[in-house]
Amino acid sequence: MKLCKNFVLLVLSLGILLPACRSGNDGVTGASARARMDVPKLIESGTSEDGRIVNLNNKRIGLKGVRILAETEKVKNVRSLALKTNKLGDEGVAILAESPTFQSVEKLFLWDNQVTVGGIKSLVKSAHFNNLTELNLMRNQLGDEGVKLLVQSEKVGQITLLDLGANEIGDAGAIAIANSPHLENLKRLDLFRNKISSKGIEALIRSKHLPNLEFLDLTANAVDIEQIPFLEKMADLPNLKVLIIQ
Repeated sequence: MKLCKNFVLLVLSLGILLPACRSGNDGVTGASARARMDVPKLIESGTSEDGRIVNLNNKRIGLKGVRILAETEKVKNVRSLALKTNKLGDEGVAILAESPTFQSVEKLFLWDNQVTVGGIKSLVKSAHFNNLTELNLMRNQLGDEGVKLLVQSEKVGQITLLDLGANEIGDAGAIAIANSPHLENLKRLDLFRNKISSKGIEALIRSKHLPNLEFLDLTANAVDIEQIPFLEKMADLPNLKVLIIQ
């Protein structure tokens, strides 16, 4: 018994956690057993009193968590849904897209969720998400194909803010945005840290389909520094106030 006590004291003094004391990870969500039990509490704490705002940014609720969210009565009238860094993937987006719980969402934040073209397919085919005004998809893996699917959909017709930063987008994706007939209400477009060259940038800044664009961020793309002054002079967007090319 004395040896056992001494061993426990040694373990504690070294800050070592024994395997028996670990709660274990969920292979699907990456969350601990305790975290899985607390998902309803997380949802409750992140939901406004009237249920119109849900902020679960950085909670890593995973697929199991998003299923619980979709079945939560209090959020059936949610308008602003923030789910940054929650390990949703394309399957998680499909759950959101299929649930009538989210039919009234206007602001959707899916930053950093491993979303690919598959998730965009679910979103644009959804019977819901028809009232989006803000869509943040920063730091996912949409690529040109995902962007094309998105901007060719009427789902973006009311959007005023679109963040596609860090999505492996090249000139084809930029040109698709420039030629989209559905982005006439867009005011802010973020394309930070992609792979867009001067060709794609020129298409954007001379687009006839972005009449209300006021803010365009093209920081950290594939353009030579010597070309920047020429591109800035080419800009021909009637309401553009801020153009960032670095």
